[in-house]
Amino acid sequence: MSEKKKNRITNIFVFALLTIGAVFMVAPLLWMFSTSLKSKEDVFALPPVWIPHTISFSKYAEIWNMGPLLSGIGNSLIVAITVTVIGTFTSSLAAFAFSKLHFAGKNKIFITLFASVMIPYPVVMIPQFIMFSKIGWIDSLLPLIVPGLFGNLFMIFFLRQFLTSIPNSIIEAAKIDGCSYFQIFYKIIFPLIKPAVAAQLILWFMGIWNDYLGPILYLNSPEKQTLQLVIANFNASYAIQSDYPLIMAASMVALLPMLIVFIIFQKQIIESIAISGVKG
Repeated sequence: MSEKKKNRITNIFVFALLTIGAVFMVAPLLWMFSTSLKSKEDVFALPPVWIPHTISFSKYAEIWNMGPLLSGIGNSLIVAITVTVIGTFTSSLAAFAFSKLHFAGKNKIFITLFASVMIPYPVVMIPQFIMFSKIGWIDSLLPLIVPGLFGNLFMIFFLRQFLTSIPNSIIEAAKIDGCSYFQIFYKIIFPLIKPAVAAQLILWFMGIWNDYLGPILYLNSPEKQTLQLVIANFNASYAIQSDYPLIMAASMVALLPMLIVFIIFQKQIIESIAISGVKG
């Protein structure tokens, strides 16, 4: 068998596997969207009904009257945008310092910081709640925003590894030209790490947007709740009534921003992963 024919068979086999994987990934999303357009009878029909007999978008109009969906979206946007924008800036500064600056105990500080990732969140959950309770931050967005403003350890680690591929001679040349460290960062370093920063920012935004544990710990008032808590309340209230089309419609509204962000910025995510694997 010729080499060309072997490559063609391999490509067909890989394409078939990826297609099967894509079907398993996309099918739940299609089912969720289909369910949001169904009647209650079609939800429990056997065999399952993929395309509703009567397509109705009424549940999408109904969810806006059933709970504080709009305020939930607003609160989620406030938390996600504030944390990711400011936190990405501080994380990139920290990564620059740990990778290119020289100061006493640099590696020990970095190892100590990164070792904190191994501490399970339930260990610090109660002490954090007590601390935020004593300073009066419970039932506000501050416990969800303030800690993230100081950076993300995974982003710091990723950007630090990314920066190791940038020659130190660039930094030295800029210092000879009279640039301060901050000028070196925003004129030289930051433009070079933009793809990595963009990818980490998007992934962090998605993580904050989908966060459920933090909001349920600190938020009580309906008008302060994030979108994920609003959706959870829909589930608790209407699952008993078997109103799954309403729940799926609310879930689609919550998922839509993430789909849009991923579709628009998937090139940056793939590019950053590819570049981070190339050294030198």
